[in-house]
Parts: sequence; structure tokens; C-alpha cells
Amino acid sequence: MKKFIVIILSGVLFASCGSAPVAENPVDVLFEQLKSVGDNGVLYGHQDDLAYGVNWAYEEGRSDTKEAAGDYPALFGWELGGIELGHSVNLDSVPFNKMRQFVLSGYEMGAVITFSWHPYSAVDNTKSSWDTDQRVVEHIIPGGSHHEAFKIQLDAVAAFFSSLKTQDGQNVPFIFRPWHEMDGGWFWWGSTLCSPEEFKTLFRFTVEYLKDEKGLDFLTAYSPDNRFNTEEEYLTWYPGDDIVDIIGMDNYGDFRVGAENVEAATKKLEIVVNYANKVDKVAAFTESGLDKVTDDQWFTRKLGPAFLQSKIAAQIAYVMLWRNADTTHFFSTYSGHSSENDFKEFVSREKIWLLEDWNEFKRR
Repeated sequence: MKKFIVIILSGVLFASCGSAPVAENPVDVLFEQLKSVGDNGVLYGHQDDLAYGVNWAYEEGRSDTKEAAGDYPALFGWELGGIELGHSVNLDSVPFNKMRQFVLSGYEMGAVITFSWHPYSAVDNTKSSWDTDQRVVEHIIPGGSHHEAFKIQLDAVAAFFSSLKTQDGQNVPFIFRPWHEMDGGWFWWGSTLCSPEEFKTLFRFTVEYLKDEKGLDFLTAYSPDNRFNTEEEYLTWYPGDDIVDIIGMDNYGDFRVGAENVEAATKKLEIVVNYANKVDKVAAFTESGLDKVTDDQWFTRKLGPAFLQSKIAAQIAYVMLWRNADTTHFFSTYSGHSSENDFKEFVSREKIWLLEDWNEFKRR
């Protein structure tokens, strides 16, 4: 068990003058918990960890992380792409009815829940997020030719989010991370197909519609790719402090074999953390990984040093690696892989927290 310094008191707020206790908003509690974790630990997260892993799928209780390191991740990531078209499974073939169960199970275990969304185009619903042969954003923001079609897509997202309730009817708090890696050119909302102002309008409308029109409550994450070197560049696409809670970064490029630049990754995380601290937000390393983990010491020699060797970068609340699909496409280790021992060493470090560490921290 790892040592903890900060004590978090959560669950109820007591009003003055002897009035009855008022239950705290779970989303506000989550935000404060993530804010507090920054000086103490970094949560380890993994995409789709409960649903499938290398050489298995939909087996209750299984997790590549748990089987390699003895505990579940402290954060679970899930993907919504396809729900906007009424599909029964997402882009990675995860059934939405099973995803709902995994989300509830993960939340009841104490884990943090985060969602990404790679939607099909509302202009042409045969076009995936990676089809970049036509401009979309200008047509789906307010005043655009397909704005109403886009709202129908958001209604489907809202319906799924609204269904995430515990047995006693409590809404599950979560992080929503839409429109990520906008500074790259591989998505139809990327830098080559819309202006920063159009992107900001899209981002703001998405969040405000889900919250103001659909009555949802969640934390919102902003996560460009690693294509920035200054705070000004980082904020090029930023929609505003009033609607963003998680200041994040995705970064695969600085970890690719043959192009590693851990020092650059650290400097970018420092920009993220410094801005988050300036505006009282949560900093996070929202997505990363090395496909097929071709470096057996990648966790301790590349990923860990990117934030653990900097007092500033180490203030991120969490780091999340992408999914383990099969032996040809995986981003974290699994039992029997040659990087397994290195991963165990990485997560055993005082600063890296799996689920038990996170739950212990919240109890203190």
C-alpha cells in the first residue's frame, strides 16, 4: 500500500445554522478529488480495460492490467463512436449495453470514468471521423446546413449518458473528451478542415447543448495532440475556461520508436500543468501509448520519466493508455508479454496509482 499525505473529505456538505446535510454533486466531488490527487499521485488509466484484452473478450472480472500488475486501473476509458447513428456497438465493436454495465461496475469499484467520441459525419453518415475529404464543421455548427442533423446525433449521446445511473438512481459522474487532437489533420474536425473559431464554436455548442438543453452534468476535457511548444500554441483551439475542466494532452508522437523525445513530452506536459494551475483546473495526460509495446522498458524509461522526473509535469492527475485489441494492436502490457515486468515496476512506484491506491486515497 502506498503512502498518502492529503486527506479528502467527501460525501456531504453541511449547511450552517443546523440545517440538514446537503449531498454534494458527484461531478463536483470528482473534480475536487482529481484536483487533490495532482500533488500526491498519478492515476493509471486504460481504454476498454474491462471489456477485452489480448486473447480474451467479455469475460467477467478480467483485465489485462489486473492480470499483469495485480490490480485494476484507477481510470477506465470508453468510446462512443457509432452511437450517434443508432448502432448497437461502437467503433471497436463494444456493445453499448455491455459498455453501460462496465461503466457502472467501474464506478462502483471506485474508478474514474472517461469517454471519447469519434462520430460519423452529420453531413454524410457514411463518413467516419477519419474521412477528411470534405469540410464538416462549418456545416454542423449553429447556422450550418446540417446543424439540426448534428443535434440529433447529440441527442443519442445524451440518451446514453442519461442512462448511466446506479441502482439507487444516482447519476454516474464522468469525464467527456470530445473533439480531441484537433491540431492534427487526421479527423474531419482537425486543423486542415476548420478554423480555430469554427472549432471553438463546435466544442462550445457540444458541451452547452448536452448540459443546458439535455440537463447533463459532467467534466469536460480539452486534449490537443502534441503539436505545440508554447502556451499560446496550446490554446489555439481552446474553447474557454468556463466550459473546460480537464486541461489535457494526447501524445504518441514523442514516444514512437526512432523518434523518441521524452524531454519534449515533458516540456509539453509542463505547459499543460502550468496552464491548469493558472486557471484552477485539473491537468491530465489524456491519451498515449506505444503500439505493440516494442520497447520492453518503455514504461520505466520513457513513459514514467516523461512526467515523474519533473516536479511540474508530475502534477498531472492521470495518464491513460489506449486499448489492447489483440497481439497486433495494443498499447499497454498483458500477462506474458516481454514488457510485463517493466510495467509492474512502473505501477509499483509511489507516485503511480492503480485502483486500490486511488480508493485508499479517497478514504483518508
